[in-house]
Amino acid sequence: MVAVLRYHAQAMEKAGWIMLELCSFFDRKIFYIEGGTDTPAVFYIADRDAGGILVNAPRHDPELQAQLEQLGPLNVLFLPSRFGAQDLDAWRSAGARLVAQPAEARSLGIDLDVPLDSKLRLTRTIDFLPMAGRTAGSCALRLRNKPGVVFFGPILENDEADAWPTLIPHADDQSWENRLFGSLGLQDIAFEYAFTDRFQPQRSPYGPGADRAIAARLAALLED
Repeated sequence: MVAVLRYHAQAMEKAGWIMLELCSFFDRKIFYIEGGTDTPAVFYIADRDAGGILVNAPRHDPELQAQLEQLGPLNVLFLPSRFGAQDLDAWRSAGARLVAQPAEARSLGIDLDVPLDSKLRLTRTIDFLPMAGRTAGSCALRLRNKPGVVFFGPILENDEADAWPTLIPHADDQSWENRLFGSLGLQDIAFEYAFTDRFQPQRSPYGPGADRAIAARLAALLED
């Protein structure tokens, strides 16, 4: 039986939005924003040093923006891939710097405020893990300090709602070989929590123990 997700049953409903607090650590909190079923999951990190970080973009709504600002000043919109792009101009006008891999910006025909490279960090404890393959510029965001959290975007997915994330091939993968190769690097990364673009708050497991559970699923895949 996979680990059961834990989350604070603190939900705020405003203008059709539901916001759930998933994790609370010493220096940051992580929220899930539910606003649609056909777009990648959206998360908000309220970080003591970095401020507010959106992972993927929800549709822009002034009331949602106000709710986010109460949690932490909105500073960054991180796109793990082009799939999470919505209302980018509006979010930038709201004060969010757009952060992504250059390849994703080219596919969207936009400019970035912060183009990612392999050495860029947002803070001492927040950096990025380029893992192209699902798209040309797929990239994960990592919260390095313990307990450790990784936002994988579309790189990993839950093949069943209550299963830990793994690699799932798609007909439009930019490179399945790169996806397999990139997954090998996860063996050396420790993290207790993991989130993906496909997330169901009361079903999708996310931690603790995410690194070990995901490693086991990837190992089984690579052995096939």
